[in-house]
Amino acid sequence: MEDDRARTVKHILDDYMQSPSLRHLRDPNSLLKVAEAIVKRLDRENGIWQKWEGEREALLRSAVGCWIPVEDLRGYLNRMPGPSLTMTDVAQRLRAFEEEPFTLSPDDDLKDGCLAVFAKEKAEGTELPAIIGLLSEHVEQERERLQLERQVRRKSLRMQERIAAEQRLLSGADCKWTQLGKTPNWYCRSNGRTYRLTPTADKRWDLYQVESPSADEKGHFIGRYGARGDATKVVAQVAYQANTRF
Repeated sequence: MEDDRARTVKHILDDYMQSPSLRHLRDPNSLLKVAEAIVKRLDRENGIWQKWEGEREALLRSAVGCWIPVEDLRGYLNRMPGPSLTMTDVAQRLRAFEEEPFTLSPDDDLKDGCLAVFAKEKAEGTELPAIIGLLSEHVEQERERLQLERQVRRKSLRMQERIAAEQRLLSGADCKWTQLGKTPNWYCRSNGRTYRLTPTADKRWDLYQVESPSADEKGHFIGRYGARGDATKVVAQVAYQANTRF
């Protein structure tokens, strides 16, 4: 193996020494490129993936998330220089790319659209690298569209949940802490008793027992707490004690 590594380095250096320009041979940028070529070649030849020579790996990496049929990828890759690839070779190398850090996983919601675009372009005779480029743009645009749609749905769901919580509070049912409209106060009901949390200037909370969820009612002061969670623990206790408030 050491002989093979030495021959690989010698071959790259031989090519570099073919330059007729002494200035080029001594140029720092040129030397850096030679060093990078040596490291890249040695890393590839000693990596666990042995069949991915030349541009094969770059092409497959560009197809991540594009939902291109593995059979079509394999057919094109096998026409490029290198050992014959099996379906498993291609599928597992693609999966390895998808599992790399900072790589977006394929979105299942985009699969049908990608396959439709691929089938159309393939039928028209478009070359695979061009199809991959088109699909990459398609995926980027569709991801943005889906993200906006999901944001709208989440916002709508939060609004529905808030309205349902307000209706539950106003109906007299027991409920967790709930805001009414844009008021800074929070209300909850436990064991049929209503409690209000009012924020203070020092970012704490004043807890009151009240007759109804109304900001105008003074209520019965219970205590001041640093967080809503602390007030919740108190409510869980006082809600089932003898009620001397009313």
